[in-house]
Amino acid sequence: MTEKPFLVSGRNTLIHKIRKLDLLILNGDDNPPIIVTYKGIKRYEGKVPENKRDAKMMDMELVDLTAGEVFSDEKTLLFVQTLNGKEYKIDYSKADTSMFIKIHQDSFF
Repeated sequence: MTEKPFLVSGRNTLIHKIRKLDLLILNGDDNPPIIVTYKGIKRYEGKVPENKRDAKMMDMELVDLTAGEVFSDEKTLLFVQTLNGKEYKIDYSKADTSMFIKIHQDSFF
């Protein structure tokens, strides 16, 4: 089994840990997807891959928050620690505003 490019921490935190794979985060059907790269995080505007194999071919890891190996349910708040030393807060209740993705902590190392 290969190493996952992220860790689950607590009830609502993901930690990105492998630079060569971006994380494509899905949070149910009604919430916008998020892309986490080694440079930061933003709303994903591209076509969402059909499955994990297709995502791997695009150098992405498909992370479904509702899957049993992650959190098992949709999240309203999600925290993501990125490889650039920042922790971001994603507030899905504000998905259509400028407050959707915000830096929560800078340089947590």
